[in-house]
Amino acid sequence: MPRIIIKKPFLKNYSSLPQVLTDKPLAALGDAYVNFVYSLALSRRTGKPCGKKVKGAPLAEAVRKAGLRKFLPSRIDKHVLSDAAEALLVYAWLNDFITLEESVEALEKTDDLEKGLARLLLTAKDKIKI
Repeated sequence: MPRIIIKKPFLKNYSSLPQVLTDKPLAALGDAYVNFVYSLALSRRTGKPCGKKVKGAPLAEAVRKAGLRKFLPSRIDKHVLSDAAEALLVYAWLNDFITLEESVEALEKTDDLEKGLARLLLTAKDKIKI
């Protein structure tokens, strides 16, 4: 199947991982991406379409489990941690470091959302070349 090319004039040139993790507009787009991926994973697991949102707490904990906390400022709350996860995942997808299928499979294969998200965040971090 041919790859769909997405024009990305909105995507900045990042020089470090912390720049990606702290980009609020990117996190807003990542919120939609993460919810879509999670909804697809649940739909495939249950065999029926569903639309679900991922709450901030599992995302924040996944950032900690993936060892990404050290790339963020010292005094931040759960919301900033969850934004970091969303920003990283959509950045990785937009730049072809991870695929939609890879993202869905990571969440589909486990009943532990935090574990699946942490695994996906690690995969994204390891593939990103900044």
